[in-house]
Amino acid sequence: MFASRTGWNLSVNRFTVALENHRKSGKPLLDLTASNPTECGFEYPAEEILAALARPPAMEYHPIAQGLMSARRAVEKYYREKSIAVSEDNIFLTTSTSEAYSYIFRLLCDPGDEILAPRPSYPLFEFLADIQDVKLAPYSLVYDHGWQMDMSSVRAAVTPRTRAIIVVNPNNPTGSYVQPCELDELNGLCADHDLALISDEVFHDFPLREVEHADFAANQAALTFTLSGLSKIAGLPQMKVAWAVVGGPDKLRQTAVERLDVIADTYLSMNTPMQHAMPALMESRHGFQKQLKERLVGNLAALDGLLAAQRACQRLEVEAGWYAVLRVPVTRTDEEMAVALLKELDVLVHPGHFFDFEQDGYLVLSLMTPEPAFVEGAKRVVGFFG
Repeated sequence: MFASRTGWNLSVNRFTVALENHRKSGKPLLDLTASNPTECGFEYPAEEILAALARPPAMEYHPIAQGLMSARRAVEKYYREKSIAVSEDNIFLTTSTSEAYSYIFRLLCDPGDEILAPRPSYPLFEFLADIQDVKLAPYSLVYDHGWQMDMSSVRAAVTPRTRAIIVVNPNNPTGSYVQPCELDELNGLCADHDLALISDEVFHDFPLREVEHADFAANQAALTFTLSGLSKIAGLPQMKVAWAVVGGPDKLRQTAVERLDVIADTYLSMNTPMQHAMPALMESRHGFQKQLKERLVGNLAALDGLLAAQRACQRLEVEAGWYAVLRVPVTRTDEEMAVALLKELDVLVHPGHFFDFEQDGYLVLSLMTPEPAFVEGAKRVVGFFG
């Protein structure tokens, strides 16, 4: 009765069982996986946001497939403030980056075609690919005094059915930006094999140190789709506004825009109140980002202070984003270590396999966690191995 594409393994793993049991017990929990900004103690300009959602034009319906011009201009301004020129004509509004991926996969792929995606990275891509009848092929990020794309693994993953390469810029959870030299190599690979680039940049606004990085929204050498949205950049996951910017050589870009317009029109344009609120919501990001950056920097410094007093654990280099990756002694699997931390010390961390690390020995901590809980939780994690 059900489609084979939905035949996922839905059995509950040990980690999930341990977390459910812990919550049922009522014991206190130090959650170092926190990623919902609306539950992490940040202050929002609530009156301004709610007023933006109640504007009278929201009562009118204008079904523009790419989104209202006023909303697209807010996105254009966002990039202009980064010194990147994009045209409103090349911007598509969607309700989420997941929806943007579905548009792009439908644009580029026939059933059974392949998309390359980084490993490690967040587990979203596998499900998005399955739902669109697309196969996901991994390429590796390697760590050597910092993270780099393993370009040999990218080239080896390309087959006649490959249609695009996904990059996450900066990556989640490694926090590594794509470097300009890596973009140059990717452009060459796309030219040789007739591929597109998809750059997921939802964490782009959260650098933890100054570092040179590639700007995909300005890329003209290959057909490029740059994705972002309010969920991360403004800390508003409940508002569900995202976008895709189409760039690249004129002919390819124009063809992509024309075909995406049909896809977007078929799904119908996103809801009108959110589109009219876009200018105000985009402006609200500045206050949120200031608060979050201060917390990220403070928690990272606290973690480094704890790590400096021991030798068992190492924090891997991070350039941007919300996460810190710890390399820990491989005394058992990552899942077993995460379960032990939960049961014995009431600390919740992500095991590395959640982000598809290829080996055991990695735990991922959210730097978004409110400071007191983060410091105490990190102290327990470091002490567990020390």
